[in-house]
Amino acid sequence: MNIVIMLLIAVVGVPLLLVGYIRLSEPLAGRRPRRAAMVRPWLWLAPTLLLLAVFLVYPVIATMVASLKDADSTHWIGLANYAAVFTSADNLSALGNNLLWLVFFTLGTLLFGLLIAVLSDKVRYESVVKALVFIPMAISFVAAGIIWKFMFEFRPAGEVQVGTVNAILTALVPGWKPIAWLVNTSTNNAALIAVGVWMWTGFAMVIFSAAIKAIPPDVVEAAKIDGASELQIFRMVTLPLVAPTLGFVATTMMINVLKVFDIVYVMTNGNLGTDVIANRMYKEMFNYHNTGVASAIATFLLVCIVPVMIVNIRRYRRGVA
Repeated sequence: MNIVIMLLIAVVGVPLLLVGYIRLSEPLAGRRPRRAAMVRPWLWLAPTLLLLAVFLVYPVIATMVASLKDADSTHWIGLANYAAVFTSADNLSALGNNLLWLVFFTLGTLLFGLLIAVLSDKVRYESVVKALVFIPMAISFVAAGIIWKFMFEFRPAGEVQVGTVNAILTALVPGWKPIAWLVNTSTNNAALIAVGVWMWTGFAMVIFSAAIKAIPPDVVEAAKIDGASELQIFRMVTLPLVAPTLGFVATTMMINVLKVFDIVYVMTNGNLGTDVIANRMYKEMFNYHNTGVASAIATFLLVCIVPVMIVNIRRYRRGVA
């Protein structure tokens, strides 16, 4: 019954509330025609600003306050939770794994996205290639984690390999011994990062492809007339002209990788040395019920992400300008 009431409020109540607000605010702005041009934009922005304040600004401030309190948010303990984040062996291991993700995930998506964008731009079946590469973006992270968990499935040597990866390698490579990809500590982080790269390469490819198509054809033609090879054109023409886009995609991938959670949670739950900082936050909050440390981790993630977002916004503004 409660769910039905909530649905009615969302579907009927919110639109009615907005219509009522517009009907009240417009006459209010019209009472002072001289100031209407200045007042009307703020009246239209007010609902959005209110929603941002309630669902974004307030939770951020509340989280920062909670990070300075104990596990049940009853007593002030200062920066003790932050000290725990940077001294706990589990948290330090998670931070180290996040660094691995930051380097290899970002490089992998940039490399494969740019490579596919450049190569597909030169074939007639470009749309088919791009559609196939972009398909993983239509899959949720949870679904992707479940799919790849089955694909990395391990069976001992001599048994039928039900995992796609081990089955292919066993069939193609003579003497190949199946690997427990998600259990072996030397391969499990690489396997998880590979899933992330598989999902986000399509996004990088689309952005790079748009940048490549925006390169003036005259520039490429002039390089060909001068006798430049395809590799030289890529190195001396394409790469410099798509460099701003490269920076945009890199910062976007960095933001995503700092928040990575779903793939790790579904495939390993952070066990066997695969934990990441967002998964640690989840465990501290819902497994250990330590609101203080969980809030400190959330605040730390925010502090890490905000500078990268600022760089991205500045790049975007420069591009628009």
